[in-house]
Amino acid sequence: MHLTTLARHTLSRGATPAATYALIARLGHQPLSVARAVCLALSIPLAETARRLADCHDALLANPRPDTESDTGELLEALGVFDVPASLTDTELAVVEHFLVAIDAMGGIRPGHQHGLTRWFTTGNLTAAYLSLAAARPLPRTGDPARYWTTLVTAGELLAATRPSDCRIKYALIHCRARATRP
Repeated sequence: MHLTTLARHTLSRGATPAATYALIARLGHQPLSVARAVCLALSIPLAETARRLADCHDALLANPRPDTESDTGELLEALGVFDVPASLTDTELAVVEHFLVAIDAMGGIRPGHQHGLTRWFTTGNLTAAYLSLAAARPLPRTGDPARYWTTLVTAGELLAATRPSDCRIKYALIHCRARATRP
């Protein structure tokens, strides 16, 4: 059976991408081939799959240790290798652009926060990204608080228009508006 077909079948049975990777890798297949098969089974384009796997090949896939298939699958999932790209509307793309301006206005961002935001942009989880940015603050010395909060207000208004029933966005937007009006 072709690895991509096996991965697609395993995923269709409810297995997570990490579990799918671990199961197929335990059958003795090469880690890179298994990771590629899982990505393709998730309909991640081949060029994007190649880029993602090149980024982590040396650290995770080149020299596998015995009995680490589950750990490797979970790491690949946590790194976003198996994240399925969402198709964003024009409004959602505008929201992401505002988020990028806000990130710039932060004056610096922790790598873990940046990684999470990148994954949410990729998967289209803009609500989580907005809530995360609304809970953060610009850095005192290098950030631009006025630009940060006003940009988040604009992004929040656009996001609220696309998700009118999400109270979390409304509350975060109220918070951002209050911060934007502070001197």
